[in-house]
Amino acid sequence: MTPANDLPQDLPGAYRRLLAEKQDLYDRLLRKQAELENVKKRTEREKEDFLKHATADLIRALLPALDSFERALKQRDPRVPADFYKGVELIHREFVDVLKRAGLEPIETRATLFDPHLHQAVERVESSAHRDQEIVEELQRGYKLKTRLLRPAIVKVAVPPSSEGRQPRDS
Repeated sequence: MTPANDLPQDLPGAYRRLLAEKQDLYDRLLRKQAELENVKKRTEREKEDFLKHATADLIRALLPALDSFERALKQRDPRVPADFYKGVELIHREFVDVLKRAGLEPIETRATLFDPHLHQAVERVESSAHRDQEIVEELQRGYKLKTRLLRPAIVKVAVPPSSEGRQPRDS
């Protein structure tokens, strides 16, 4: 058998078939590369979301300890040496600094109006010294983690006195 006998009878047709097969394989390669790139991007997004949620859960779990520090610093016993409170203040400050670096921000309540997206009202207080729906007292500090609400501030809200002829609104 001679090498000339091994060649297909229709060379131009075989060439076109090979070109078409090559193009098909190339297209499949490009699709697989795009799929791989999408999987990489999705995996990276899922990893970032997981870390955000894990951080949020950890910080949310630490908030009661932060609240306890703040309560301890408000309730000072004159029999306890001042150096003890200085140490507690130093630990509190370091704790707050670490949480701030992680993105924790307290929600402002002083002289602000009640915002149901940031605050949880637990009591209405009749007051002519405050604007209607102004926060009178913060019972528990609220926090945001970066731009997301982590815990609403628990507050008391002012309403106009009943003697002015206006009915207080439900909070």
